[in-house]
Amino acid sequence: MADVKAVVFPACAALCALAFLYKLRDVRHRRDDPALLALLVAFSCKGVSFTLSTPLVARKVDVALGVDDLGALGIHLFGGVASSAAFLTAIVYWVYPREEAQRRALVRLLAAAAVAVVMIGLWVAAKHGGQQRSAHYLVQNVHRPVVAAYLLLYVSAFGSGMIEIIRLCLRYGRVAGRQWLRRGLHTTAVGAGACLVYCLNRLLALITSQCGLDPLEWELLTPVANGVGIFFLVAGLTMPSWGPRVSDGRRMARNFITYQRLHPLWHALSTAVPGIALDPQPAGRLARLLPGDINFRLYRRVIEIQDGLLALRPYMDSDIIAAARRSADEAGLSGDALQAQAQAVSLAAALRAKRDHRQQPGEEPAPLGPDATRGGGYADEVAWLLKVAQAYTVLPSAETSTETSAETTERTTR
Repeated sequence: MADVKAVVFPACAALCALAFLYKLRDVRHRRDDPALLALLVAFSCKGVSFTLSTPLVARKVDVALGVDDLGALGIHLFGGVASSAAFLTAIVYWVYPREEAQRRALVRLLAAAAVAVVMIGLWVAAKHGGQQRSAHYLVQNVHRPVVAAYLLLYVSAFGSGMIEIIRLCLRYGRVAGRQWLRRGLHTTAVGAGACLVYCLNRLLALITSQCGLDPLEWELLTPVANGVGIFFLVAGLTMPSWGPRVSDGRRMARNFITYQRLHPLWHALSTAVPGIALDPQPAGRLARLLPGDINFRLYRRVIEIQDGLLALRPYMDSDIIAAARRSADEAGLSGDALQAQAQAVSLAAALRAKRDHRQQPGEEPAPLGPDATRGGGYADEVAWLLKVAQAYTVLPSAETSTETSAETTERTTR
């Protein structure tokens, strides 16, 4: 058991230190934010508690200060009473108006202070028994009435804080307007639930010890519940800060992939109609892979493709479009997939006609596009152009094909 705690608890302490340093960066801009200050206190208290929970550290602290089981008292005060009150204070300031949050936080902090004073008194009273240092203070001394009262008070303070955190997180997580705040509250509730399991385990030790059972047999639950609990607490309480950056990163990655998938279609159009490109100079492979502001570059690419399709409309043949639609329908395509296939085939024919300077006589065909009943936002246009680009890239090269436009249409839509 000591080996497990010697690995898990230092890792938990390191996680708390990382969370503390991560939130510490915000102090410069948010000095007057009580929720931020409460989080810093909570992470520091938890970090101290997990450091003291490491068996080697707890033993050295007791030896250095000459007081047996002083480390155990520090674990319970910092990791249970103080940290739960600080975590709850931060959440209270998140979900309540400032004035009401101040009142609720003050009540909780005063209660925590009172519990801490009583716990210290009980711990001092327990020392008069003259017992030797215990590797597992609560479990090995729970049969003593004073320690049993100490345990009940500790578990009540810690557990009630976790229950209140779960209640607030689940209640306000359902109505939180910001997506990452909602996710953070739900994740925090999971962490508080794991800590509550630890509290119940300590309460079970009090009951089973009266029945002659040894609570050390399932002491493995202590590092497991604490490890899981602090992981989700740290993740949930910092999620509103780093979550939006994750969304931005995913959006940039998605836009980069879209940018690359649209390149063949854009390249064909910009080669035929160079005037559509904002930068008329051909971009090299490195510039394509490192486009800079990917959101802006994708937006420009969409606009330039639209301009290219518009410029090629005089070269598009209504008969080819109709034949492409029939062939796509026979191939089992429908909806936007059918429209995109017809657009790709007519585009290939229009590029050949543009190269040969052959404009189509008569009225220009109606533009193809996504289903008009869905509305026409930017996201819909990007999705539509992706379908066209995908259909266009599987067409045989217009430069090497010797077939007529109708033959090309029939073959590519089979």
